[in-house]
Amino acid sequence: MNDDTKLVKRLLSGDPRAYKELVSTYQSAMRAVAYAIVGARGADDVVQDAWLSVVRNVAGFQGRSSLKTWLLTITANSAKSRYKQNRREVLLDDLPLPHGTIEDDRFSLGDSHWLLAPFAWHQDTPEALLTENELRLCLEHTLQYLPPLQSGVLLLRERHGMELEEICNLLGISPANVRVLLHRARLKVFAAVERFEEAGER
Repeated sequence: MNDDTKLVKRLLSGDPRAYKELVSTYQSAMRAVAYAIVGARGADDVVQDAWLSVVRNVAGFQGRSSLKTWLLTITANSAKSRYKQNRREVLLDDLPLPHGTIEDDRFSLGDSHWLLAPFAWHQDTPEALLTENELRLCLEHTLQYLPPLQSGVLLLRERHGMELEEICNLLGISPANVRVLLHRARLKVFAAVERFEEAGER
C-alpha cells in the first residue's frame, strides 16, 4: 500500500490529522495553480472550492494518478470553470525579453534547468541570516509583481518540482508557452537578485 492510499484511508476514516497533513502538504501548490489561472483576486476562492470538492469526492480517488496530481487537477478545473474565457496563451513573439536580451547565459530557453545555480545564501551569522531574510522578502515582492501565469509556472516548477508536461496539462498551455513563461520569470527573478546584491534593496 503506497503513501497516497494510506493517506486516503485515513481521510475516509475521518482522521483530522490526515486532513491537516493534506492541507499543509498541498495547499501551496494548489494556490500556485489557481493563481496562474485566475490571478490573485480569485485564487483563494478557487482553492477553497477545490478543497470542498476534494472532501466530497475523496472516496472516489482510485489511485490512477498520484494524490498530488488529482488535487491539482481538481484545482485547475475549479479555476478554469471560474475563469470563463478563452485560454490565455503567451505567444512567443508577443513579449520582448527584459533589457532586449534574447538569451541569458545562466539558463537556456530550450530546457527547464539552470545552467548556473543561484548563489547560495545559507550562512549562520546574524548578519547573513538578516540578509537572507531580506532577500526572501525581495523575492516574494518580485513574485507578487510578475504576471500571474509567469509566477504560477515558476512556483510550480521551482518550488513544487513539477515537470513541464504536468504544468502544461494543468494550465492548458503548450510546452513552448511554459518554457517561455519560465524563462521570462527566471530573468526577472535574477534581475531582482542582482539589484539586491548591488544595492541591497528591491
